[in-house]
Amino acid sequence: MNIAVFGGGSWATAIIKILTSTHDKIYWWVRETEIKSGVETEGYNPLYLSYCELEKQKLVISNDIHEIISDADILFFVIPAAFLEVSLENVNKEEFKNKKIVSAIKGIVPSSNEIVSDFFNKRFDIPLTSLGVISGPSHAEEIAAERLTYLTCASDNEVFAKEISEIINCKFVKTVISDDIAGIEYGAVMKNIYALAAGIAKGMGYGDNFVAVLISNAIQETECFLQNIAPKQRDIKRLVYLGDLLVTAYSQHSRNRTFGQMIGQGYSVQSAQLEMKMIAEGYYSAKCIHDANKQCACTLSIAEAVYNILYGKKNPKKEFSRLLDKFC
Repeated sequence: MNIAVFGGGSWATAIIKILTSTHDKIYWWVRETEIKSGVETEGYNPLYLSYCELEKQKLVISNDIHEIISDADILFFVIPAAFLEVSLENVNKEEFKNKKIVSAIKGIVPSSNEIVSDFFNKRFDIPLTSLGVISGPSHAEEIAAERLTYLTCASDNEVFAKEISEIINCKFVKTVISDDIAGIEYGAVMKNIYALAAGIAKGMGYGDNFVAVLISNAIQETECFLQNIAPKQRDIKRLVYLGDLLVTAYSQHSRNRTFGQMIGQGYSVQSAQLEMKMIAEGYYSAKCIHDANKQCACTLSIAEAVYNILYGKKNPKKEFSRLLDKFC
């Protein structure tokens, strides 16, 4: 079956690296003409992970999203959640007929506050049996360097989950199967918020001891929220939940941690976004989870503190001081 990737950022580029290691042809949609010409002529993405060599002879790359959708059977979406809707605004339901969708997007669609699988199911009538997700713990930079990574492939359809697993399994990527598609998607959203919180703490001068306490409480908040928003028997200690939280909160590659650290150092949200020149999903996630939690009424002290700092323009030091007596 023909496989396509949608998105031109670091994570999309890393997924291209995975897929071209085991497949002879991959279709790739990117918005930027600069990426298309760079890949076709030089064999690397000039805007993201430019050190990552790509097998350009295996790639059919286009700026025409309709063309790539038409050519492929399994579609991997790696567009930032904040821009997914606008990227697909001119695509109709018929174009997705008989297609299988895999989301590698770690975010919520802001306009509808939906996880990506729900967005495709409701907006384009993609059956749940044709929807899947892949999630970490993973950083694009390490996959680009072919460092061993474990990814979880999830779908309500076990056969499709195994199919995704077989597609992405290679010498530097091992796979795990799950049926917890909603829990994995929400967990990936929440870990970005907590990585941002860890960055804020470091930016304000808190040490590793405090960050460990912060993350210990963050996984408790995550478990509470997931059990309310997507009830299911799950082991929160598994790599796709706890592992993904840990790598995002502690890694030097984490853009959410970096963004939070700048906020903790006194940057405004706008200035931090401009300086990073990359999407920190945790910024959008903080509002989405704040809104989603209105129906769950979970105690999400850390997530609420991040929301207050980013959207309520509250003082980070005062918000964190309120957290100290709530930790256990």
